[in-house]
Amino acid sequence: MPQGRVAFSAQEAVLAAEALGGPAFVVKSQIHAGGRGAGRFSNDPDGKGGVRVVKSVAEVREHAAKMLGAVLVTRQTGPAGREVKRLYVEEGCDIARELANCISACS
Repeated sequence: MPQGRVAFSAQEAVLAAEALGGPAFVVKSQIHAGGRGAGRFSNDPDGKGGVRVVKSVAEVREHAAKMLGAVLVTRQTGPAGREVKRLYVEEGCDIARELANCISACS
């Protein structure tokens, strides 16, 4: 299970990444909705989603600054989206298989 830390600012995200040590990190928008990785930010609808794999602490800072305070739109939020007020910075790892926690959507 990858280790991670919550961050409420870009500086906290950097401190989390430095404590985790790298070499890769995952910066995850924390909103109450699924599909964050496939979602898009309202101020950059053609850009990257709410879950980003990065390879340096500098990239953690860059992406955290762009994501915090922005509105993430996913299938579950509807067009209004939700403001990203916190991030989860996680150590990167090799992914052999991705599992989703689903109840009614998978039935």
